[in-house]
Amino acid sequence: MRFVFFIMYMACAIAALGQQKKPNIVIIISDDHSYQTIGAYGSQLAKTPQIDRLAKDGAVFTNAYVNNSICGPSRATLLTGKYSHKNGFKDNETSVFDFSQNLFVKELQQVGYHTSWIGKIHLGEELQGFDYYDILIGQGHYFNPDFVSKQGKKREEGYVSDLVTDKALNWLDTIDQQNPFCLIIGHKATHRTWMPDPKDFGTYDNQNIPTPSTFYDNYQSRKAAEVQEMSIDKDMRMGYDLKMFNSLEEMMADGNFKRMNAAQREAYIKYYRPIFEDYKNRNLQGKQLAEWKYKRYMIDYLNTAQSMDRNIGRVLDYLKKNKLEENTIVIYLSDQGFYMGEHGWFDKRFMYEESFKTPMIMRMPGLIPATSKIEANVVNADIAPTLLELAGVAKPADMQGKSFAVVLPKTDKKHREDIFYHYFENGEHAVSPHFGVKSGRYKLIRFYKRVEAWELFDLETDPQELKNLVADPSYQSILKKMKKKLLKQIKAFDDAQAEEIFHQKLK
Repeated sequence: MRFVFFIMYMACAIAALGQQKKPNIVIIISDDHSYQTIGAYGSQLAKTPQIDRLAKDGAVFTNAYVNNSICGPSRATLLTGKYSHKNGFKDNETSVFDFSQNLFVKELQQVGYHTSWIGKIHLGEELQGFDYYDILIGQGHYFNPDFVSKQGKKREEGYVSDLVTDKALNWLDTIDQQNPFCLIIGHKATHRTWMPDPKDFGTYDNQNIPTPSTFYDNYQSRKAAEVQEMSIDKDMRMGYDLKMFNSLEEMMADGNFKRMNAAQREAYIKYYRPIFEDYKNRNLQGKQLAEWKYKRYMIDYLNTAQSMDRNIGRVLDYLKKNKLEENTIVIYLSDQGFYMGEHGWFDKRFMYEESFKTPMIMRMPGLIPATSKIEANVVNADIAPTLLELAGVAKPADMQGKSFAVVLPKTDKKHREDIFYHYFENGEHAVSPHFGVKSGRYKLIRFYKRVEAWELFDLETDPQELKNLVADPSYQSILKKMKKKLLKQIKAFDDAQAEEIFHQKLK
C-alpha cells in the first residue's frame, strides 16, 4: 500500500511540474572540487557560503560517485548517460568525443528547450546539441582565457570564473524565458594549477590547516599506490604549482603569467614574492618542506574556490531576481573528487573514496525537501536520465544510467546497491588503469597494465582504505562474493575489456 501511495505521489509531483511548464535546468560543474572542502559536506575549514546556500534549499547527495575519475570522461558521461567504454571518451590523452551520438540535451531540444554550454567542457570545440555555446579552449586559463563559439575564437580580458558567469547570465537575458532552458556552466576552478583571483589573496593564509592523518601513508600492500606520481612531497613543483619562482624570467616562462596584463602580474608578484623570500630564508627540508608545500597547496586551492563560490551566488541571485527559482532545477557537482593531502596526494584518478566520490547538491522547490540529505548511491551516468524524466521525456534505450527521480521527494529511498568504476588512462601521474565495484561496506579493485593487482577494502573497519585485505584468510568468502558482484556489473554494463582482464591471472 505504501508503495502504491509513493508511486501516486511521484506521479502527482512530476505531473505538477508539467502543468506549470517543463522545469528549467541549470547545471554548474566545477573541476576537481573536493567534497572535503565544502561547508555543506562538513568542512570546518573551507568557506563556501553560496554552495551551502544551495544545499540549504535542496539536498546534499552523500554518496554521489563518478564512473571514471578524470575531467573529459566525466563530462562525456554527464552528457550521454553512458559509461566511458560506451560513449567512446575513455581518457583525456587519446579519446575524441563523438558529438553525433545522442545526448540528453538533444532530447531536451526536441521538446522545446533552449540549450547552452558555457565555460569548460574539455570535449572538443565543435559541439552538437546546444543552441548556443561559448566554451574555454581545452583546459582553459584562469586569466584572460580564450573562448570559442559559433562566431569563432576570442580572448577575453578578466578572471575566468567571472567571465564564465557573465556569459551565462548574458545568455539567459537573450532567450525567451517563457520556454524552458537547460544551461550548463563549466567552471575552470579548481583545476591545477591553482591561480586565485587576486581579490581572494590572504583569505586562508592565517588559517590552521591540519595535515591529514594519512599524509605519510607508506602504501603497504597497495602496489598501485606505491608507484603513483602525484605526491605533494615529490611531484608538486615549486614554480609551476606553488608560484615559487627564483626570478621574473622564470615566472614569465610559464604561459599562465605570459597572458596576464601588467596589473594582474603585479598583484601576483606583490602577494607571492614575500612568501618566496620567507620560504628561502627558512631553508626547509624533509617533512618540514613537505608540510609547507601541503599548506601552500591548500591555501591556493581554497583561494581559487572562493571566486567560483561567489559566482555561483550570482547565478542563484539571478534566478531569484527573475522569478525563475521555483521552476528551475539547479545541480552543483564536480567532475570528480580530489585529494586534499590524503595519502600525501593531490589529483584524482584512483577508485579510493576521495576521488571516486564527487560532491553533488540539487535544488528543486516543490519536489526536493529543503536541508535534506540523500544517502542513496548515485553515479554521474544517472543524471541525464533523471533530468529527462523530470522534463517528461522518455529515456533513450542506449542510456545506461538509471533515473534517481524517485529518491528526490523520498530521500531515504535506495537507488543503486552496487557501483561500477573503470579508469582507463595509462599516462599522467603513473596511475595504473583499474576497474572495480563498491557494494555496501566493501570495495574490490582490479589494477592492470602498469601494475597488476587485486585490492579489497572493508570501509567499515578501514574507511581510509589503508589495508588491502585480498590475502587475508578471514576475508576470502567476502572476496569471492565481491568478485561475483564485480563480474555481474561488468556484464550489465557490457564492458568487454574489463571482462577479459577479470578472467586473466595476475602477472
